[in-house]
Amino acid sequence: MQLIQKQRIFLSLFFFLSGFNFSSWASRIPTIKQALNLNEAELGTILLTMPISSLIGVPLSGWLVSRFETRIPLSVGFLLNSIALSFIGLASTPVALAMVLFMFSLSMRIFNISVNTQAITLQKQFDKKINGSFHGLWSTGGIIGVGFTTLLISLDVPMVPHLITVSVISVLATIISFRYLLQNDRSTSGNKLTLSKPDPYILFLGLLVFFAAVCEGGMFDWSGIYFQQVVKEDVFTVGYLTFMAFMALSRFMSDLIIDRIGMATTYMLSGVFIFSGIMLAILFPTFWPAMIGFSLVGFGTASVIPMTYTLAGASKTYSPGIAISLIATFGIVGMLIGPPLIGYLAHAFNLKISFIAFALAGFMLIPFSRMFFKMQRSENEVYEVETREVA
Repeated sequence: MQLIQKQRIFLSLFFFLSGFNFSSWASRIPTIKQALNLNEAELGTILLTMPISSLIGVPLSGWLVSRFETRIPLSVGFLLNSIALSFIGLASTPVALAMVLFMFSLSMRIFNISVNTQAITLQKQFDKKINGSFHGLWSTGGIIGVGFTTLLISLDVPMVPHLITVSVISVLATIISFRYLLQNDRSTSGNKLTLSKPDPYILFLGLLVFFAAVCEGGMFDWSGIYFQQVVKEDVFTVGYLTFMAFMALSRFMSDLIIDRIGMATTYMLSGVFIFSGIMLAILFPTFWPAMIGFSLVGFGTASVIPMTYTLAGASKTYSPGIAISLIATFGIVGMLIGPPLIGYLAHAFNLKISFIAFALAGFMLIPFSRMFFKMQRSENEVYEVETREVA
């Protein structure tokens, strides 16, 4: 087998395990909420720890991917993330849980920036698009993680041995896979940040990730609770599982869809699907309408981040690692605002009404994506004119 194929396989493994780990934690949120006797506002405050630590991790991640081969922060970040996962189940107080989630999220941010930088670098060695498949494998890992958690819950398996088992598997996989990751990929240019007028290219891409993150992060944290409290479903993980399943399906199809209809149309359809899906679940909060609604939301959110990270790799100002870390900042702010906001709105009104925030965020993908591609067309036209004048 060629080295490039091995690199793709083992990089895919990290995407898969990352999704599996994250969904293992997210699927247990209702269990943690009940065990620690938290209300919605208290849970929202604790969840606020994650985007704050991720925000702290952005400049650190950007420095690491510019200073070292990306496989080093990728592997170290994933090891720390896996170890932190095992301690989530051991947290017996809200303060202890917040401290563990801080490390869990910080290490996850270092890993995410590194693994996506590797994915974009590897993409350049393939003629066909492969970035969507990486994110599809992340969602697939999420689906299997939710399914595995659902099985353990039905068998009354406690959370502590569940999360420790997942952690051990991830640590072993990291040790085995390290040698097969991309090497000598540190960028030699575009690694410096300058305090000046924001780069419009990065700004628009960041805003698109922001709106997607509000929806995606909120669904990760609150979909199970929505099915538990609003839909009144005993197996509360089914909503999260449905969302993840259609996200995975969409991501595996996204490379083909983008080739057929283009990124501009795909962004607009994503916004339509998210808005329609959330409103369906709000207006008809029963099992099947909510399932269909969450399916549409999963299908809509799936393509946004892979598309945006791919576009980030084409930045003329920054290296891929720095561009992704900058855009990820917007995503972190989205997660900083989204899940806690839902908690506060649910506490003030009710959980069903609070989900309107997700619908509005999804809808905003439509006008902002139109502005981004309009800006790109204008810049291309100017470039063509200048080229003709020089010639």
